Amino acid sequence: MVTILALGAALSYGVADFLGGAVSRRATALQALLWCVPVGFAVVLTAALIDGGAPTATSLTWGFAAGLAGGTGLLTFYGALARGPMSVVAPVSALAAAVLPVAFGVLRGERLSATVLAGVLLCLVAIGMVSMERDERETAPSSRRLTDSGPVMAAVSGICFGVFFTILARAGEDGGLWPIVGSRVGNLAVVLVAVVVTLRVRGGNLGPRVSGRTLIALALLSGTLDASANVLFVVATQHGLLSLAAVLTSLYPAITVLLARIAYSERLRAVQRIGLAVAATGVVLVTAG
Repeated sequence: MVTILALGAALSYGVADFLGGAVSRRATALQALLWCVPVGFAVVLTAALIDGGAPTATSLTWGFAAGLAGGTGLLTFYGALARGPMSVVAPVSALAAAVLPVAFGVLRGERLSATVLAGVLLCLVAIGMVSMERDERETAPSSRRLTDSGPVMAAVSGICFGVFFTILARAGEDGGLWPIVGSRVGNLAVVLVAVVVTLRVRGGNLGPRVSGRTLIALALLSGTLDASANVLFVVATQHGLLSLAAVLTSLYPAITVLLARIAYSERLRAVQRIGLAVAATGVVLVTAG
């Protein structure tokens, strides 16, 4: 069950990230999130109401804290997608996001069978291999700001996502899916603060808007899929080990990389293709275990 749920989350995250990156390239990361985050909140609220669990102060508080980290990660990640190739940004972010939840799960006593552990290690290796591509646009002088570097921003976003996954799992099962609702409130808070800060700095300019029915539809679909992935991840952690769910969910770059290859002709190096094969092998081992 946890394998199916986590892989479903990976698929949803992968498509959502591709769509969000496509929107950010035509508008701005902040403008894209102004569409993605609210629709995501509506999705998780609907899911929580259908689930029937009762919200608790503890679950909502943990969820809100996770949302602050996740919202910061989303803002940074979308900015990274707008600056660097998706085939580099997504895997770098995923690798950073996978390490923290796995470490936390092991520290709190989670134990994996030899077969599953081998699969998890292969998945981690695969994430790293898929990220091994040099971005020629990132060879600017050292005086360039770190916030203009796609890979650096991707790593920062990955750390934020790792904190998000860890805190969200810490919320436990008592609140049903309500911790995700709390997290979406945290996302909204981060985006609103970013809007206020940006307006003050730029004097009322948030950059190019998300306009046109196609671009708006992509932004809404991205937000819907991202929120759906959140739900699948939380349910996966409620039915299995955090370390396992986090690693399988972090395979989402494979989807983003393949879509970027199709849409933008972003070249896959041999090591990236091998990485995708290693990821498939890891998933098989995890499933068999």
